[in-house]
Amino acid sequence: MTKKLCGTNYPTSICFIVVNEFCERFSYYGMKAVLTLYFLTYLHWDKDLSTAVYHAFSSLCYFTPLLGALIADSWLGKFKTIIYLSIVYVIGHVVKSVGAIPTVGNNNMHIALSMVGLIFIAFGTGGIKPCVSAFGGDQFDEENVSERQKFFSIFYMSINAGSLLSTVITPILRGDVQCFGGDCYALAFGVPAGLMVVALVVFIVGSGMYKKNPPQGNILLEVCNCIGFAIRNRWRRSKYEPQRKHWLDWAEDKYSKRLIQEIKMVLRVLVLYIPLPMFWALFDQQGSRWTLQATRMNMAFGDSFNVQPDQMQMLNALLILVFVPVFDLIIYPLVALCRINITPLRKMAMGMIFAALAFCAAALVEVNVVKTVVDPAPEGSCLLQAFNLVEGNVSVKIPDSDLFPDPIRYCQDPPEYETLPLGASSKELIIEVTLDGTTSRCNQTFEQEMAYSLILYPESKEIRCKLVEDFIMKDTEGNPLLRFLNTQAEALNLTVGAVTFHVPSGYTMSANKTVDRGEYSDVTCSPQTENCSHLDVGLLDFGASYTVILTEELGKIVTHRMEDVKANDVHIAWQIPQYILITAGEVMFSITGLEFSYSQAPANMKSVLQAGWLLTVAFGNVIVLIVAEGAGLEQWKEFLLFAGLLLAVFIIFSIMSCFYTYVDPDQMDKIYLEDSGKEEDDDDNMKKKSNEVQMNKRGKSTRL
Repeated sequence: MTKKLCGTNYPTSICFIVVNEFCERFSYYGMKAVLTLYFLTYLHWDKDLSTAVYHAFSSLCYFTPLLGALIADSWLGKFKTIIYLSIVYVIGHVVKSVGAIPTVGNNNMHIALSMVGLIFIAFGTGGIKPCVSAFGGDQFDEENVSERQKFFSIFYMSINAGSLLSTVITPILRGDVQCFGGDCYALAFGVPAGLMVVALVVFIVGSGMYKKNPPQGNILLEVCNCIGFAIRNRWRRSKYEPQRKHWLDWAEDKYSKRLIQEIKMVLRVLVLYIPLPMFWALFDQQGSRWTLQATRMNMAFGDSFNVQPDQMQMLNALLILVFVPVFDLIIYPLVALCRINITPLRKMAMGMIFAALAFCAAALVEVNVVKTVVDPAPEGSCLLQAFNLVEGNVSVKIPDSDLFPDPIRYCQDPPEYETLPLGASSKELIIEVTLDGTTSRCNQTFEQEMAYSLILYPESKEIRCKLVEDFIMKDTEGNPLLRFLNTQAEALNLTVGAVTFHVPSGYTMSANKTVDRGEYSDVTCSPQTENCSHLDVGLLDFGASYTVILTEELGKIVTHRMEDVKANDVHIAWQIPQYILITAGEVMFSITGLEFSYSQAPANMKSVLQAGWLLTVAFGNVIVLIVAEGAGLEQWKEFLLFAGLLLAVFIIFSIMSCFYTYVDPDQMDKIYLEDSGKEEDDDDNMKKKSNEVQMNKRGKSTRL
């Protein structure tokens, strides 16, 4: 007798299944939330490779459910499949976490461990994906249909709750907790690993309460065998037998008419699935391209709260919880009151429109985001800015260029980098610097595609110049970059927040380091003297690169802050519209698509369509992988390309939808029951016909 919850018709065993799903989804989405930044900042890959590997992993996670379904239905059953593949899942998380520990091997070791861990995770999460929800449904008796439906709602809510919490918590563990001298990716991956261990333990604890159905045979495998037999049979026998109405009818020699008819129904839906991967190609970029976009935006909400770039993904899970009841209870009924027939396929088509609009919004944001980015110098040129540390206005002249037409003031913040044409891979130039009619000259060698700061300083009544290489790329996590230029004869150590800078003496530049965004009005000196105690460098904002020049005025060291790369001036809140649009598209496309697939499939074919639906997600990620590695477009153009492709797919899908006729599988079942006797007679006749055909075939083979 199945134990029930508190006098209800809900089996006690579903508590363990729901908790297991919550922990597993926390584990998966928590790990995935920080994955792109892990590739970018820890493994030091570029944004295109990071995006490609992210989507390759996502794609594998949606190919492996086919393997999990095959193992569960044909060999181990759902319970054992969940146990064994969860162990694989845990091993993957542990390996991934170990790979994020800087002291474990070199960068090649980290890459190897990360890839092995991700492969294990993909097989684990994908393998149990088709089993857990179905196993939960198996716990209910046939007469408890309404309770089973409510269970699936609770199950779906546990997925979104796990996703929401993990996308908030793991970015905090990554960015706000420091370990091994930097962001704590080991902890950000380790906590999801721990949650997956909890998921496995909870599932095993409930073992004695589960209803465990034995493997019933894999309907997906039977469908594939039937299709394969029909194709082979048609190829072998179509030359000497009359053509049949449908190519699947060639399988009637071996398979029942009912199975063949059900496969025809499924194939009609699967044909509609062909354009659908393009939607997922856009949807899954929330964790890759949109996260990378967030790193170049202003992430401050007030003076004391900053959001992490990878935390923005939580908006999708949060909005889903809000939008599902809003659409079901308000929007769809209002549209129906206007006498507009909103069929499932029309909802899905509108979901595509909303996703395309989301990427148009993302492109508009990107156009404004890149205005603060310094483009690298083209081939045969370099970038140059100048700092005047001579007390007076100086004129700078470089041969064959007019880079600095106006005099440069003392400690003037350069407005922007200038492009200096070289005409070669490197070139030595004579720079003329004039102060009060006196001209000094210095020779400097410039390399192409580099960025430089030219430091002009006094020495023995002459002006000297020093060339310093600059780092113009914005920090991959959106933090400000800072360096110091010391004009004093004594070296200093300066502490900004938790970061210490060693600043050499004699017009020498310190190393560039990242610091947390914030107002720094009390920078401490070491050694601390009367003229250097508490320095004020002001607000160091998201995405900016600063040079702080230390000079002595009236017996005290003062700071002059130069902004080499502009701060991110587009607020991250401007991403909210694109998240709203993509989530509205998901509600209309994804949820409706699942309902449509369920309603149009015969009872024993629902798993086949579920597998087909998951494959559309996998192929969508493959599309992103191809575009990210092959297109080579500016980011805003790439966003518009995806939007345009989805609009084209929308047109194709709308045309295909016009030719689709909705069916009622329950009615088909009634017809089959009424004609069951007739079908048996037809099968007997078909077997006789098949024997005659085989005899004729053997005769023809003998003659050949």
